[in-house]
Amino acid sequence: MSELTWLRVGGPAEWLFHPEDEADLSEFLSALDQEIPVFVVGAGTNLIVRDGGIAGVVVRLGKSFDKVEFDGCRAEIGAASRGARVAVEAAKKGLDLTFLRTIPGTLGGAVRMNAGCYGTYLADVFEEATIVTRSGDIVRLEKDDAGFAYRSSSIPGGSVIVRAVLKCPRGQSEDLLRKMSDQLEKRNATQPTKAGTAGSTFRNPSGFSSTGSPGDTHEMTAWKLIDDGGFRGARVGNAQVSSLHPNFLINLGGATATDFEALGEKIRLKVLEERGISLKWEIVRVGEFCS
Repeated sequence: MSELTWLRVGGPAEWLFHPEDEADLSEFLSALDQEIPVFVVGAGTNLIVRDGGIAGVVVRLGKSFDKVEFDGCRAEIGAASRGARVAVEAAKKGLDLTFLRTIPGTLGGAVRMNAGCYGTYLADVFEEATIVTRSGDIVRLEKDDAGFAYRSSSIPGGSVIVRAVLKCPRGQSEDLLRKMSDQLEKRNATQPTKAGTAGSTFRNPSGFSSTGSPGDTHEMTAWKLIDDGGFRGARVGNAQVSSLHPNFLINLGGATATDFEALGEKIRLKVLEERGISLKWEIVRVGEFCS
């Protein structure tokens, strides 16, 4: 799994399944023993796979799930489509999905995690999604079914999101493209985009993301709590807290999943002891510990 995650850590998957299309996925899951766990991997951007690997089946969607179609202000997007590409294609049509431009990963992951940036969340534009359940049924979910909350949804584990429909606000293409260019410039100046990371490590205790505006307060952001705890640049093995942005962990080369979890838990313990705040992991951690 280290080959499928941005942090480049993780032991082997017991099985890896690449469905040919939606029907193939449905047939596979319906025939699979219900006792066998299923885990879905998108781009592997927000993920720590433990060093013992993943028991059961890992599902990874391919090109047939990477399609984007626009109809007026609606966009039907395959779950394997990268959010950054979707944002650019939408902007060229005068549709505003600019918040997706700086979020790494696929649309499926963005839906499941209710990804958000600059004060906008996936839930704000979500209309419906199609999932294949663990038992192989193809089910359509409306917004109320998804149970969106900060950095989460209630979409059942083991089910696979295959596509979603988003209702996009309108804008001027030139303005939207310029806005995304500015966002990228700001991100590259403040985040370790050229290092092996998994995005934000912890959720903001305040329960919302930065809007990017000058008036933002930072007292209850995860990065400020980590920085105040003296962790900027801290290391466990070859896992390090970024010196550029303390809510990012980076792989200096040869780090293990155990290194990353140990560093994260060290941060959580100190913040809890000193501030009485229990940081919650935003990075998804799965798999088995090495015995």
